[in-house]
Amino acid sequence: MIIDDIICGESKGVEFKESLPNRSENYTKTVVAYSNSQGGRIVFGVVDGTREIVGIDDSVLFQTMDAIANAVSDSCEPQIIPEIEPYSLGGKTVIVVTVAPGTQRPYYLKSKGKDVGTFVRVGGTTRPASPEKIKELEMEGARISWDELTCIGYKVTDKAIKTLCSDMNVRRRAMQKAKDLPKPLPTVTRTNLENWKVIRKVGEEVLASNAFVLLTSDYFPFSKTQCAVFKGNDRAVFLDKREYTGPIYEQIEESVDFVLRNIRLGVKIKGLQREESYELPPEAIREMIVNAHCHRNYTGESCVQVAIYDDRLEVTSPGGLYNGLTFEEALQGHSKLRNRAIANVFSQMGLVEAWGTGLQRIRSAAREYGLPDPEFIETAEMFRVNLFRKNEANRDANDANRDANDANPKVRKKEENEETRVQNEIIQLLKENSAFTQAELAKRVGLSRSTIQRIMKKMVENAQVVRIGKTKGIWKVN
Repeated sequence: MIIDDIICGESKGVEFKESLPNRSENYTKTVVAYSNSQGGRIVFGVVDGTREIVGIDDSVLFQTMDAIANAVSDSCEPQIIPEIEPYSLGGKTVIVVTVAPGTQRPYYLKSKGKDVGTFVRVGGTTRPASPEKIKELEMEGARISWDELTCIGYKVTDKAIKTLCSDMNVRRRAMQKAKDLPKPLPTVTRTNLENWKVIRKVGEEVLASNAFVLLTSDYFPFSKTQCAVFKGNDRAVFLDKREYTGPIYEQIEESVDFVLRNIRLGVKIKGLQREESYELPPEAIREMIVNAHCHRNYTGESCVQVAIYDDRLEVTSPGGLYNGLTFEEALQGHSKLRNRAIANVFSQMGLVEAWGTGLQRIRSAAREYGLPDPEFIETAEMFRVNLFRKNEANRDANDANRDANDANPKVRKKEENEETRVQNEIIQLLKENSAFTQAELAKRVGLSRSTIQRIMKKMVENAQVVRIGKTKGIWKVN
């Protein structure tokens, strides 16, 4: 393993030192960074850059090992106890300091204090941790999940509780139907929300967790999803952009719809059946966006971003892997939950199939589609997944199929009939209750809110319905 590390060069988990530096801070800050991240090794006796093995002279070998142990013990808070061992490589002796991920985070240099002396690994470098990262490290050390904390001053209403329970039950019924479960799933109630630490009752007062706020409102300004389509393979030119706020499960639905609207839809004829197929697997798209919200770091001001380029779909989530979880462990199905309450609610809604399987599912879906393996990029501040689009030849074929589809009067007629059916269903619902919101209509019709918004925009333009009033207005059917 040591030879492999040297061949690969410096990385997130490996750093080289030609000799023992005069200032211990030059390596103890890396020890701190490893403890705050996924662990790693410092190899003394290897030249950085050339990877030449120069070794540590045997006459000072044990003296050097003692000096490293003392420096780490004296400099780091809380105490870090690394493994310090000599290895023989190419007839020379090197010292390998192995640091495990720490459980008493944040770790920092005593001389600098927590605010300045906390370090993390970013790629192959050691960098000071941001205030947001320090805050998250503190919660990791205290085994606290941010989404379970009480949102001070936030007022919980019966309407918000009923809406969340209703939305969860709608999705649970859909999950039961999709999975063909023999028995109906139990109805979600206020008591369930209390058991899942989404709300908390203290005396007669009901307190909201941060998870409840995220699941019922747009109270937090950073809880949003920015979606964009770019020309080319960089962010130089916008072609389209949207920003979705509100309950995060609705943001997920709207973001998935945004992606599907902006990628190519091909048509294949199998016998008498006409099959439509997106150029990217919808299950992978959904998994990427669900994971971005479920596992993101909510202590900072960044938001989830979904970007479509000519060559890829890119989904970026604030915060790296959580609490020492390595990328290799994540790919193998291991999971450490950053947001326990949200993950539980998502699981109850059927948004999360099984904890720890997200990356595997994305990779498997891409392979089934004949796409290149997705790219996973992780730093201390973000986690990004790149799902690569089909090559130009395939995309041109998809465009040809779509153009033929658009030119086919039978296909167009079928699509128009489906939209007319939805419009008629909306009109009947509005006749029953003119105060229905577009979100409520979407639930009853069984389509996404963005689709209902698009259809109702046409209905308003065609004077089929008229909006009277704004926030608390009603619909008039002509």
